[in-house]
Amino acid sequence: GRIAYGTDGTGALVSALVTGDRSGLSPATVAVFRGSGASHLLALSGLHVGILYLIGMRLLGWTGNAPAARRFRSFALIGLAGFYAVMTGAAPSIVRAFLFIAINETCRLTGRKREPGKVLCLALTVQLSLTPSAVRSLGFQMSYLAMTGILLLYPRLAAWWPDGAKGGLRRIWNGAAMALSCQAFTAPLAWLRFGTFPKYFLLTNLLAVPLTTALMALSLAVIVLTAAGCCPAFLVGLNDKAARLLLNVLETIASM
Repeated sequence: GRIAYGTDGTGALVSALVTGDRSGLSPATVAVFRGSGASHLLALSGLHVGILYLIGMRLLGWTGNAPAARRFRSFALIGLAGFYAVMTGAAPSIVRAFLFIAINETCRLTGRKREPGKVLCLALTVQLSLTPSAVRSLGFQMSYLAMTGILLLYPRLAAWWPDGAKGGLRRIWNGAAMALSCQAFTAPLAWLRFGTFPKYFLLTNLLAVPLTTALMALSLAVIVLTAAGCCPAFLVGLNDKAARLLLNVLETIASM
């Protein structure tokens, strides 16, 4: 049944982030995401699959590091990503993320070295072999451009931070380097197609992506526990507050 959130619009936002169904979102909410440069968070993409993959890794951490446990974890993660891709319509960017996960986990299972450049090329070859028409999809183009930026530019930007320096500032810099790497390679195409450039993309990504990750994790927990009939009210309330926090942050950025 429907989850009884305390704030109107939270259910629609959760549905949009988890399943890609944006039909319940109000025009005002869509405008906030667009104005803050966070529209990509509403369009299911490799980012969402990556978040799901990280959540799955954390949840399966208890299995340990024995060979059998590692095999189970790899098969479970591939299956989870594949199931999510099929259930959400297998958009080109979702398929790209699934192929990355499948190839990486296969390398892990077979003891092969995982080389990002080769993974990118293999995923691209497989996807275009299966669906050549995907090359015309904007989501496909943006997804592979973003991954190319992460592959080529991110390591160089991340290396600017002093060696041995760790902690919160290091994580913030890595997040900024990731956002800059993706934007540097996708911005020309976005400008060509839409004639716009998000002014505060760096601030949006530094704040909204971690919040979206937390919101998706909470939302999935609430959905699963509600379906099982044992979701505590405090968790629903926490999910609601996380959704409102994300919207408040984006509203602030959009008003700048």
